Amino acid sequence: MVIPWIGFPLAALLKRAGPTSRGKYVEFITLHDPARLPGQRNPLYPWPYREGLRIDEAMHPLTLLAVGMYGETQIPPQNGAPIRLVVPWKYGFKSIKSIVSIRLVEAQPKTTWGMMQPGEYGFYSNVNPEVDHPRWSQKRERRIGEFRKRETLMFNGYADQVAHLYALQDLRKDY
Repeated sequence: MVIPWIGFPLAALLKRAGPTSRGKYVEFITLHDPARLPGQRNPLYPWPYREGLRIDEAMHPLTLLAVGMYGETQIPPQNGAPIRLVVPWKYGFKSIKSIVSIRLVEAQPKTTWGMMQPGEYGFYSNVNPEVDHPRWSQKRERRIGEFRKRETLMFNGYADQVAHLYALQDLRKDY
């Protein structure tokens, strides 16, 4: 989906925190409130939802903390109020909603989908049409409002801006 987000670069917040060389990753944890969020009563998921990024991914200017969308300065609850992560070159599950905790950590943080289905959801989760999900192809996509499918673009079309972050990685193995 192409969403006109309102927010600010995550890097601005992280710079205020004063990361040291020990902070190699950023860990995000979502709100856990089963009384208000009935879906969190499902015992099949390890609540609260967790995500993570490498520090260089988090510091990239395209990585946003969104506080609004479509010209509104407040995100509706279903879209991640009060604040959510937006990483446009990654698959949507990386863009954690309703963030209540952001920590700089030394080791790669555990992520919800990484804990539940490590063979299907890698830590990096970059849009790479050459690496199929075990249960479906990712070579083609249908955009909202379009009838026909189109070729999926590497890094969701942001290759010129972000490919250098992964230059030394095997993008088939590090998915």
